[in-house]
Amino acid sequence: MRPVISTSELADLLNSEHPPTVLDVRWRLGGPSGRESYHEAHVPGAVFLDIDGDLAGEPGPEGRHPLPDSEALQRTLRAAGVSGSRLVVAYDDADGSVAARAWWLLRWAGHDRVAVLDGGFAAWRSEGRPVSRETPRPAPGDVVVRPGALPVLDADGAAELARNGVLLDARAPERYRGEVEPVDPRAGHVPGAVNAPFSAHVDDAGRWRPPEELARHFAALGVRADTPVGAYCGSGVTACSVLLALELAGLAGPERPAALYAGSWSNWVADPTRPAATGSEPG
Repeated sequence: MRPVISTSELADLLNSEHPPTVLDVRWRLGGPSGRESYHEAHVPGAVFLDIDGDLAGEPGPEGRHPLPDSEALQRTLRAAGVSGSRLVVAYDDADGSVAARAWWLLRWAGHDRVAVLDGGFAAWRSEGRPVSRETPRPAPGDVVVRPGALPVLDADGAAELARNGVLLDARAPERYRGEVEPVDPRAGHVPGAVNAPFSAHVDDAGRWRPPEELARHFAALGVRADTPVGAYCGSGVTACSVLLALELAGLAGPERPAALYAGSWSNWVADPTRPAATGSEPG
């Protein structure tokens, strides 16, 4: 299925006989908490899941947002009402860069009916659609988490892909170049990685760009239909939006999925012997 859903499509589905499970995953690097925003207003029936506590494991050498334990993830998703046969729609504040983490994680866990809300909560609210402050109590879901449905890279795999394929760095250009690093102990990028900021995938309103435009964007970065490709970011969250954009562009999909370096830069720099490239070139 298409990985992005419009606000009008979601509104129709919420009023249908079989409404989707809606997940509010608003999160911002450095805060404020998305939970606070959820309690102020959210899509009616949406369940809040926290990127830090629900959709990632404990931070450590594997990264700031390592993949969660599969049993813990299954409990979390079932408590949120996620079932294997039911569509799941995830949204964030606007541009889908965080909701894509939920999309990717569910796909990795074996759930193939997942979509991200185009334009996020900002688009939903700007159109005057209904919002709620009520915290729902969904019936428990029956989803079974079967990890491994999508490829995951470790540090060695990321380094190899940067040499023999295309490894895309989803962070802002200044972080890629090593000019600033607000979170991790070292600045720079994986040698050979190509900068592909997640902000380039959406327009000024936070809506996903057309497939043909995304295809041209990735072609300029060296991605072709037969190119092994993967992505990373600071901690494995916004890189998922690169993978979603690749799928929208027709350059990845169920038969040829792109890979996620789940530990991302926070895992790469945990080993002081790993090199860090700086500047605007891959290195």
